[in-house]
Order: sequence, then structure tokens, then C-alpha cells
Amino acid sequence: MCAKPNRLSDFWKELKRRRVVHVITLYASAAFVIIELINNLAEPLHLPAGLDTIVIIILAVGFPLAAVLGWIYDLTPAGIERTKPADESTGEPHRKVPNAWKIATYISFGMIAGLIVLNIFTGPTKIHAGDIDSLVILPFENLTGDDQLEHMVDGMHSLLIGDMGRISGLRVIGRTSSRIYQEAQMTATDIAREANVDALVEATVMCLGDTVCMQFRLIKANSDEELLWVGDYSEDKSQVLNMYNRVMKEIATEVMVELTDSEEIYLAKDRAADREVIDAYIRSYMYWGNLSKEGFDQAETYLTGAIEKDPEWAPLYGAMAMVWGGRLQMGMVENDFGRAQLYVNLSKANELDPDFTDSHFIGGIIAIWTDWDWDTGEKELLQALAVNPNHVFARIYYAHLLMILQRMDEALIQAKVAMELDPVDPLVLALYATVLKGAGQHQSSLEFVEKALTIDPGHPFVKGQLGRALYNAGEYEKNLQLTQNNLTNLLDEGRVPDLVSIYKINGKQAAYEEVTRMYELCMKRNDYSSMAMAKHYYRSGAYSKALDMFEKAYAEHNPNLPYFGTGTRFEALHDSARFLAILDRMNLPHPE
Repeated sequence: MCAKPNRLSDFWKELKRRRVVHVITLYASAAFVIIELINNLAEPLHLPAGLDTIVIIILAVGFPLAAVLGWIYDLTPAGIERTKPADESTGEPHRKVPNAWKIATYISFGMIAGLIVLNIFTGPTKIHAGDIDSLVILPFENLTGDDQLEHMVDGMHSLLIGDMGRISGLRVIGRTSSRIYQEAQMTATDIAREANVDALVEATVMCLGDTVCMQFRLIKANSDEELLWVGDYSEDKSQVLNMYNRVMKEIATEVMVELTDSEEIYLAKDRAADREVIDAYIRSYMYWGNLSKEGFDQAETYLTGAIEKDPEWAPLYGAMAMVWGGRLQMGMVENDFGRAQLYVNLSKANELDPDFTDSHFIGGIIAIWTDWDWDTGEKELLQALAVNPNHVFARIYYAHLLMILQRMDEALIQAKVAMELDPVDPLVLALYATVLKGAGQHQSSLEFVEKALTIDPGHPFVKGQLGRALYNAGEYEKNLQLTQNNLTNLLDEGRVPDLVSIYKINGKQAAYEEVTRMYELCMKRNDYSSMAMAKHYYRSGAYSKALDMFEKAYAEHNPNLPYFGTGTRFEALHDSARFLAILDRMNLPHPE
């Protein structure tokens, strides 16, 4: 019973006699010191990334080797000698631990204690590559004392988010979602948790005239809300975009995000412009993203004035191309005229700046919804995402293209990423709901449309999606009530019957036949959209007339026609030869 403990006891004595315990202790101490030195010196000495991992692997492999060598050899006053077996050393006087062992041990423990004290008292923990890979840029604080500059400050905030999104190593929360934290009574940690990010950027605008004075602060989202970096800038307004380049580079350096060659080139580019031109460009930035007529008109007014002032600055033409692209997409202008205006501005932007930031995004939008060139559209949007992986609208419109091409699994993935980048933007939510509708998730689609409307009840695009979402979710009474309200605005109030009563008494078919009759009057009076009319004919069961409208939409090159083969919206026509022939002419796959 006692033999096993005796063998263990004898083995332990032999380890101590051969000084293997000393070797292991010194090796572990030295390994700790080496690892800590690398961690503390990696940033100031610009040591290669991953060096600490390589060193740990080498030290781990060396540990058993050191133990074996410690068993075989010993450090004696006469030097390194082979350790005699226990039976050969019997009767020899007990050997004292050589001074060299003692000195080495004391030095190791001293260095360990010193490094521990250094880590405790020299400030916050060092940031390592990968610790911070996402951030939210909070709304800028306007301390200029001039409330009329609030819109300009908002535009500057949006512009920095767009620029920062080009850094591929960072996930940057979109403009609308970041703006919900305007004057929010929340700690930085709580904001970061809600936004699902690692860090926050705060900015204060102290002056905004011919000179722009700003302070930027980078805060790590931990319990201490650690301030990682502060940058104070005072620049001529003409240099604002160059100032942003420096801010982005400082933040990337601080969080140890390695910039790509193309990102380095972009951040080194001179983006200076006339003060008034910069002013108009920034102000226009807030308008052309909401897809409303008023927004497009206001943005065009700012940009037209800026182009008159400086006709050689590429970003102005790029922004103007976005305005015309949005008008085309929303059917606000005649197709040929809108396309001509878009191409003129896009060509000018590329002529002045071959590396124009949004050329691929605009090119993709044109290729898909104007030219119906799916291959080119996909290549352009993928290139846009390569340049700016945080480009919310390149991401969500790519999801729409994938849906049009019947690649629903991919579409849902891309749409979800876009929604996570800007989860409270009403337009993004409505576009995400459209993808859910294409996937047959009608109840979820309705929920996202309703969420978007709680954020912005007057958003024109979102309001247009509500009726479709209600119908597809089977909420016919609510859909008919909404339809009745819309018809009342289009026709004389006395001409619109009680659609809900018709539904309750005579059923769904009769109600939507009456809806169709009303919209036929609208079509005669207001040149009602052929795509919209096709929807009403389909709902009333007039399939042949619905197909007539689709063929008319094809002849008109209607930008919304590519969606007609997606999901279950026109499912009863999926076997129709006329329906499939239109898809074939558009080079689109048939519905599954």
C-alpha cells in the first residue's frame, strides 16, 4: 500500500537532486519575462504581428527539452557536467546550490515583479490587433453657439461615416442608426452594447466659419470607458476632407487596423476645395439619400450652385449623379431624360477623378435598374463593396439584385448585413422588408415596414410599401382601408365606395375588383403606373389584363419590372407562357 507513495517521493527527491525543479522554475520565469517584454515592446518597436504567438509556440516546444536537459546535466562550480546516477553519488557530501543558480533565480523573480508593477501602474491595457473591429461615430456636438449651423454639422457627421466606412478592417454603424444617440442619456458602455460595437468616436465642433475647429475622441467600450486617443484640429474649411483623412488614419493606427494599399492611397489624396463648394457639398449630403422628391430637389439646388463655383471638383458631379439615379429609381423622371442626366454627371466625375469613390455603386444601380444588365450590375456592386464594405446601400441593393436573380439564400445574408449596419434607417428597413417579402416571410416583412413607419411616419418610400406588406400578410381589411384613403386623395371623395364593407359582405374578390375599377379611373386621369395597375388587375383575378400591363411595363423599360418574378407576389402567373416570355426577354431566371 505504501510502495506507490514512496516511489513518488523518491522521484521528487531525484528531481530536486538533479535540479530539474530549478530548471523548470527558471525556464517558466524566463518565458514569462520574454512574453511580457514582447507584449510591451511590440507597438513602440513595430514588431511583426503574430510574433507573440510564434514565441509562445517555441517556448512551449522548448519546455520538455529543457526538463530533459536538466535531468541529464547540472551546472556546477566547475561548469556544466553530466549528473551522476543516484547509486554512483551515494556517500558523496550533499551538494550546495551553486551561486549561479541562486543569482539566476533572484534575477528572474525580480524581473517578473518589475513587469507586474509596470503593467499595473503604467496606465491602461495595450490595444492589440483585433481588439477593436467595430465602432459607432456619435452625432457631432455643435458648440459653435449658432443653431443655424446644425444642418451643416449633421452633414459633416454623415460624411465622416461614409469616409470611415472605406476602412475594410472596421465595421462602421450607419448614419441614421448613429443619430439616435443624439443627446441620449446613456453611458458609452451602454451605447456600445446596444449598437454592438467595440468603440465610439465622439466629436465636438467649436467653430464653423472660414475655419473649422474640431476635437475627436476615441473611447474603448469597456467598464472604464477608456479614452484611447484625442485629436484637436483647426483647419481652413477648404481642408475639411483632408482633415477627415488624417482623423481616419489616426483612428486606424490607434486600433491597430492595417490599411490596404488602396486605403493608404485614398487617405493620402488631396481633397481640398473652395470653402463655399465644400459647404454646399456637405449640406447636399443630407438630402439625396431619402429618395423623396423634395430631398432630390434641395440637393440639386446646393450642387448646382457649387458646380457654378467650381466646375472641376469631381465629388459634386458624383453627388449629382446620385440625385438623378435616385429619381430614376423612384420613377420621378422620364427614363431617357433621367439616364442622359445621370450619365453626363457620372462621366464628368470619372473624367475629373478616375478613382471617384461611388462610381461603382452608381454604375451598379444604372446597370441593374436602368439597363437590366445583371452581370455588369453584380460586378459593379461587388467592386463598390470591395472599396467600402460598410456601404449600406450597395449592400442592400446587392441583396435586391440577388433576389431578382432568384438567389434568395444569398440575398437574405446580404440584406441582414445591411440592416445590422444601419438598423434604424427607415429606408434600409423597408428595403430589407422587400427581401423578406421575396423570401415569402410576409409577416416579418410587415413588422419591419411598421417599425420603419414608427421611426419616420411620413417617409414616402416606406408608406408606399405598407399596402403591399398588409396584403401579402393577409391583412385585407387594413389594406383596403389604406387603399380607400389613397383613392380618396386621388379621386372625388364621393366616388370612392366603402371597400371594407364590400369585403365583409361580398368577399375579397369583389372588394379588389372595385379597387381595380377605381384605379382604372386614376390611370385615365393621372397616367397611373403600368406596374401598379398590373398589381391591381392581378389581385382582382384579371390575369390577362395584368399580363398586358407587364408587357407595357417592359416596353416602357419600367425600373420596377425586374421584381415581378420574385417571391409569391404573382405566383398564379408563374406557369403563364406570356409571363415566362417576359422573363426570358429580360434574361432573368424563372421562379422556382
